Amino acid sequence: MENAEDKKAPPTNVAQALTVAESELTASRIFFGHGTDNAWDEAVQLVLAALGLPADSNDSVLSAAVSAPAWERLQAMLHRRIEERVPLPYLTGVAWFAGLSFTCDERAIIPRSPLAEVILNNFKPWYSGPEPTRLLDLCCGGGCIGLAAAHYHHGLTVDLVDLDPQALALAGENIARHSLQQRVRALHSNLFSEVGQARYDLILSNPPYVDASDLAGMPAEYHHEPALALASGADGLDITRRILAQALDYLTPGGLLLVEVGNSWEALEAAYPQLPFTWLDFEQGGHGVFALSAQDLQDYHARLS
Repeated sequence: MENAEDKKAPPTNVAQALTVAESELTASRIFFGHGTDNAWDEAVQLVLAALGLPADSNDSVLSAAVSAPAWERLQAMLHRRIEERVPLPYLTGVAWFAGLSFTCDERAIIPRSPLAEVILNNFKPWYSGPEPTRLLDLCCGGGCIGLAAAHYHHGLTVDLVDLDPQALALAGENIARHSLQQRVRALHSNLFSEVGQARYDLILSNPPYVDASDLAGMPAEYHHEPALALASGADGLDITRRILAQALDYLTPGGLLLVEVGNSWEALEAAYPQLPFTWLDFEQGGHGVFALSAQDLQDYHARLS
């Protein structure tokens, strides 16, 4: 026997499809935070993806017809988003970071770091050394941070480093997507273990930093992301401690370390009260990113080892 949902007439054009998608998303209990913060923006991206329309489509597409196969695709995507709580970028296969598109799937976490703003602002005012020529994206995931830096700063050579070979495979695809093979390489490395004698002007890292309590209470969407890229011990600082202990050996004398630790920033301050962390403010939102210069690390090196 057909239910009311089965009898509902399918949308005939994009405008109607958007209305249906927004209504279903609004009525659901999904969590927004992987690329959008509201039902309308998610509806737009899902509808455009399901119908094979460009992500930058304007109002001229609103009257376009919705075919039966396209409607089926949209229904399937809405089901996965609402019932399975799959984050939007894993459904569309694309994530945006620093104004650039990246291939995105469950091999790596979804790009959302406020470090994008740092890159777009030329690393200023925090980096004050010579024009940077080498950058390390440590715990790179799909590579968005290092690749965005290489895209906007043509004088940079970039190393993308990650422990997870699946994430590195995705990063390799994104290197090719942006045609940056000449200046960017992906290295399978446990933090700095495989970078050799390299020295970097900039080390940027969005490492795992979620503490055990936050991990247990995260919305269901986060559990589609690799746990290896999120969890970092009871206080969220297991990886960050190792970065602090080793980073000096891989920075140039005028170099800068920038690390995102999110909600674990208070635990970090408590664990290292002697370190002169500079906590960055962001116009576009975000928190929990610190800067330390090579000189800072040198001055406190004995206490970090």
